[in-house]
Amino acid sequence: MDQDRGSDKMSGDGDISSVMGFSGFGKKARTFDLDAIFEQTRRTAIERSQHVLDERQKELMRDEGETSSSSKKQTEKAAASASRKRNSDSSSSDSELVGPPAPKPQEEGGDEEIVGPPVPPGYTGSNAQSDDDEEDDDDDDDEQDEEDDSDNPVKKIPDTHVITIQHGTKTVSALALDPSGARLVTGGYDFDVRFWDFAGMDQALQAFRTLQPCECHQIKSLQYSITGDSILVVAGNSQAKVLDRDGFNVMECIKGDQYIVDMANTKGHTAMLNGGCWHPKIKEEFMTCSNDGTVRTWDVKKEKNHKSVFKPRSLQGKKVIPTCCAYSRDGKLIAAGCQDGTIQIWDRNLSVHTKFHCRQAHAPGSDTSCLAFSYDGVTLASRGGDDTLKMWDIRNFRKPVNMANGLTNYFSMTDCCFSPDDKLLFTGTSVKKEEGNGKLVFFDRVSFQKVYDIEVTNASVVRCLWHPKLNQVMAGTGNGLIKVYYDPVRSHRGAKLCVVKSKRKEKHAEALTQDYIITPHALPMFREARQRSTRKQLEKDRLDPKKSHKPEPPVSGPGRGGRVAAHGGTLSSFIVKNIALDKTDDSNPREAILRHAKAASENPFWIAPAYKKTQPVTLFAEESDEDEEAEKEPEWKKRKI
Repeated sequence: MDQDRGSDKMSGDGDISSVMGFSGFGKKARTFDLDAIFEQTRRTAIERSQHVLDERQKELMRDEGETSSSSKKQTEKAAASASRKRNSDSSSSDSELVGPPAPKPQEEGGDEEIVGPPVPPGYTGSNAQSDDDEEDDDDDDDEQDEEDDSDNPVKKIPDTHVITIQHGTKTVSALALDPSGARLVTGGYDFDVRFWDFAGMDQALQAFRTLQPCECHQIKSLQYSITGDSILVVAGNSQAKVLDRDGFNVMECIKGDQYIVDMANTKGHTAMLNGGCWHPKIKEEFMTCSNDGTVRTWDVKKEKNHKSVFKPRSLQGKKVIPTCCAYSRDGKLIAAGCQDGTIQIWDRNLSVHTKFHCRQAHAPGSDTSCLAFSYDGVTLASRGGDDTLKMWDIRNFRKPVNMANGLTNYFSMTDCCFSPDDKLLFTGTSVKKEEGNGKLVFFDRVSFQKVYDIEVTNASVVRCLWHPKLNQVMAGTGNGLIKVYYDPVRSHRGAKLCVVKSKRKEKHAEALTQDYIITPHALPMFREARQRSTRKQLEKDRLDPKKSHKPEPPVSGPGRGGRVAAHGGTLSSFIVKNIALDKTDDSNPREAILRHAKAASENPFWIAPAYKKTQPVTLFAEESDEDEEAEKEPEWKKRKI
């Protein structure tokens, strides 16, 4: 059958060649023996591998004279294994040399394994060891420097760079950052609350929102809640407010009845607020203190009534005004600094009796401006109006652990804060106008020695904070400035986001030149042409002589061109000016009237020319008897004109 098919194919090819006029379809395809090619390639690879192994063996034999006897043994073992591998490669048909060359043999006496490439010949081990020792010493020095930096808390203060934010011209009395450090909110004596967004600001450092939530009341305190979605606003009125993140009103505390004597029986504060803060664990709870002698806790969802009332009392049981208040870090304790110099601490769930009470914490009559708990919750710091900063141990609350004097304080809201690592305590100092610079003073928590200070500006430093996430220090001053101190290496985000952005160029042609009314359903003949570009319209208006006419400046000197000078355009103003400029003497009115009589009689101008033709000679009325009798009548009979 195959032969018949082959003969049919040949006959077919012959028929095609005879018909189409050519002898064949080209050259025959070349055939390859693949097995022979693979075998030849394998032999070539084996020969090359054997050549490489021979060269390596020669190098190993050359190095044997320089090494010890133990290294010779290792070399022989390596050569034997290499020869065995070579024999196995030559015996197996599919084996090839794959991967990097085999490493040099190691010495048996070495205690540690050699890491890295082999040491080149001629390089002595003593030098290599000495270099390793030097590198180890450098590493130890670096580690020691890092340990010194970590032990010295002063080097962690981020004060290498500073930016200045302008809140206004009056005292910045409130300052707050949200927990993430993205937004800053400031309040002052000018009643304004300003919102600043670090990610959205450029080098111009402009606030994106300004509002007056409490109208004409000074802002006393601002604080973000633990979730950052609410802001507590405490002002000089008796009702605290809660705003959302964008400044819109969420709730307002109710005002109490000022005619009720017992403050526990009224629903809210009845006098000016002094301070407030959020609960550190419960996001809906906050606390306020007031001149009505109470500290009240509130719930955001229940604005019609307070949650609980704490009433500070003096040693005689009289009412005492709390000037500041604070929660402990765990939220279980409530502390209040009072006007009589006492610091009173309650359990949050027991509002009747105090848990800790210090009668002579600060000078009586001075306003304790701030209370701050440390991050470990054991230490309490108090900033007094008696120019002192004291640190207390809650477990032994009778005497202060440490105290610093000479810290001038003129404000009832001067802050004191702990550093994020709890190793430093810092506060601001006050100065009178043009009598020095306000400072941020840092104290070591253990020794309470003054370790560092920063001169902020030529005004008092009122508010201060050190944000743990941003690692940036902020200070609000008495001249309306906010100073933000940061370190490009240690600080994160915050001020670093806005200082790298250049100021936006002002666009002068942004506003439309005229109002454009959109009427989509009007007929085409009544539809106004849409303004494609404001700039083109302004260029056209510039070419129009009427629209681009420059206003004429005010006239100086006498009026000209129908325009009166700047003294006024009315007739009365003109007469008044001429009267003031008239220098004639009118002391004798008869002479002033008759000085023109001769000229009037010789050359009459007003009345005589009108009667020149009809009555050239003047005729006067004759006196009658009735007139004489009327003159002789008594005064009471005369006709009153």
